Amino acid sequence: MSYRPLPTTLTDRCIMFYPQSARSFSEKEIPVTGLLITATLIGAYLLGSIPTAFIIGKFRKGTDIREVGSKNMGAMNVIYNVGFWWGALVLLIDIGKGVIAMVVAKMLLMPDIPLAYYAAGVVVILGHNFPVFLRFRGGKGGATAVGVLSFLMFPAGFLVGLVTFGLFMLITRFPTLSYGIGLLTFPFVGWLHYHNGNWVIFSAIVVAIPFIRYIPRLKEIYKKAGNLGHAIRRKNLKDRF
Repeated sequence: MSYRPLPTTLTDRCIMFYPQSARSFSEKEIPVTGLLITATLIGAYLLGSIPTAFIIGKFRKGTDIREVGSKNMGAMNVIYNVGFWWGALVLLIDIGKGVIAMVVAKMLLMPDIPLAYYAAGVVVILGHNFPVFLRFRGGKGGATAVGVLSFLMFPAGFLVGLVTFGLFMLITRFPTLSYGIGLLTFPFVGWLHYHNGNWVIFSAIVVAIPFIRYIPRLKEIYKKAGNLGHAIRRKNLKDRF
């Protein structure tokens, strides 16, 4: 008499006792529900709300980074007022927030609800700009937007944006202008390289968020400089504030 070997894994045991479940193990195990979508978007917002620059400013200098320099809760302000490497750390973390939000949303929501997936990318940026932990007074969202779009269009979008940023930094020494133009390349990469209309529309919306937030700052820079040429060719740190 031969005996059938006992199942050794949890999956095999479930299939043994519940044969109707065999089909489900090859599919997404977590059904996409309204509760899951809501939880994903809330998680994206809370992740974006982590005030990296504020924490570093308080930890290293004991100051509110929003009250010094350009008064922006971003990596460049940390570089100028706290230190280069601390600013680089803020930049990496803020980019990482955008990447993580997109990774988690893709795992949980795609391909079932693409609109909610894209919404998570927008919400994580809004979390950075309007953090619940700082009474909704945050940064501009540029670095987090870079993370969102770099994940979506990796590697082409990331590489084109990085090269564009580097070239304009060498020419102008103007970080805000340089990464702004770098951000503008993403819709074109979505159009010309990936031929994806949804990505073009989504990236245009994402790019618009930090651009709108930067309008008052750009007006301030132009007013101080007196003309556009001087604003672009600022040579020293004092000119930047």
